Amino acid sequence: MISKTITSKADAIPQARFDLIPLLLIAGLALLALPLIGSPSTWATLTVAGLAMGLIIFIIASGLTLVFGLMDVLNFGHGVFIALGAFMATTVLGAMSGYTASASLLSNLLAVAVACLVGMGVAAAVGLLFERVLVRPVYGMHLKQILITMGGMIIGEELIKLVWGAQMIPLPLPEALRGALLFGDVAVERFRILACLAGLAVFALLLWLLNRTKLGLLIRAGVQDREMVESLGYRIRRLFVGVFVGGSALAGLGGVMWGMYQQSVTPQIGAQVNTLIFIVIIIGGLGSTLGCFVGALAVGLLANYCGFLAPKLALFSNIALMVAVLLWRPQGLYPVTNR
Repeated sequence: MISKTITSKADAIPQARFDLIPLLLIAGLALLALPLIGSPSTWATLTVAGLAMGLIIFIIASGLTLVFGLMDVLNFGHGVFIALGAFMATTVLGAMSGYTASASLLSNLLAVAVACLVGMGVAAAVGLLFERVLVRPVYGMHLKQILITMGGMIIGEELIKLVWGAQMIPLPLPEALRGALLFGDVAVERFRILACLAGLAVFALLLWLLNRTKLGLLIRAGVQDREMVESLGYRIRRLFVGVFVGGSALAGLGGVMWGMYQQSVTPQIGAQVNTLIFIVIIIGGLGSTLGCFVGALAVGLLANYCGFLAPKLALFSNIALMVAVLLWRPQGLYPVTNR
């Protein structure tokens, strides 16, 4: 009887329902654009291009989302890690020109994989130094975090100019990733398919890591009650440093993909993307991985649709989307409850 009573009470506890409404924003944007564009094939091509762009933005923004959502750190120097990833891609792919010039897809993917790993490794190492020297003294002080990390980004850009120069460096795609695949009248660029797969893989990995592993549990528990977790023998500071380094590595990976997407790299590439990143995480809800994912897809789709329909408005479309979302949901699409 007692067990039945406990079971009935447990069943009576209301369960939080997953909010599907923000996901409808993606479908709504796509369906709204279809009659405006007119041609279904052009619409499909723009949609795939927008999703690919959005997934690359998600890779870049996911690192900053982790750092803010779990560590409460406003890192305006995130662009340094993006730029480092992009420039390491130019160095690695240039050194592996024999692989990138090959018509073999496997050789091309191997070169891209090496560039991604090197870009992530360098960004992670610099992120560790960045955290120890600049971020650690200003934990809990948001204004000082903004000022000191922006200063760190400026210094990082100047150091990049010393190593790679101040001029634009071309970053052509490997041979087998150029061109497009035709599905009837729909053209899908090969690199955009790779970008979609990479973005979805990062999203799935983050959700699994944060929600299905002991490490993710410890990190989330440390955010809620640091003293309790430390009393159990776990060193939260090390876990948080690992989060910062992981976020920097994701920025490096995103920098490699963004540089290949743009097919050129400049020292200001990180600063240029920084504004877009903050728009995405504000739309998604500060610190929310799922919100960052949905926000990045919405930004990518809207940018491509507006670029086709009204090129002069494309630069303002993302700001307009952010304003519209905040008027609808002031805390973002998927707000973090403890904010």
